[in-house]
Amino acid sequence: MRAFYLSALPLVCALSVPAEAQLLNQKAIPAAMALTIAQVAMDTCKTNGYAVSVSVVGRAGEVILQVRGDGTGPHTVENSFKKAYTSRTFRSSSGDFAKRLKDNPLLPLIHLSNVVAAQGALPIKAGDDVIGAVGVSGAPGGEKDEVCAQAGIDKVADQLK
Repeated sequence: MRAFYLSALPLVCALSVPAEAQLLNQKAIPAAMALTIAQVAMDTCKTNGYAVSVSVVGRAGEVILQVRGDGTGPHTVENSFKKAYTSRTFRSSSGDFAKRLKDNPLLPLIHLSNVVAAQGALPIKAGDDVIGAVGVSGAPGGEKDEVCAQAGIDKVADQLK
């Protein structure tokens, strides 16, 4: 009887794969674009008098680039990553997530790893497809961090079409 199950296994596996399975075609943020986004975000904040750290994450929330700005606190790198991860995860600004949590403090989402309810990150979109996010930390207020993140995205907007 065991031999029957073992001999039937390849047939079962073959039948369980869709006949028209195809590879996914997905856009991704190249390293050069991540560098541009981060540099413009840092420069924008620096022009406004703020030393910040910046993280750019990809489609799966993976770090593409992190940079700790000169004179920033040690927490800013981790915080910029968590903001970016939150933005990517929920496909909206991290500030929108913070507002959702404020409006409904019983949401269990805050207990997810690397999720933070703090403004300062924006999703990076290719059309309507969220392909990553940029998070900024170090300015005195998340709204100021978000302005710098937006400047970074705006710099590469023509490449995201």
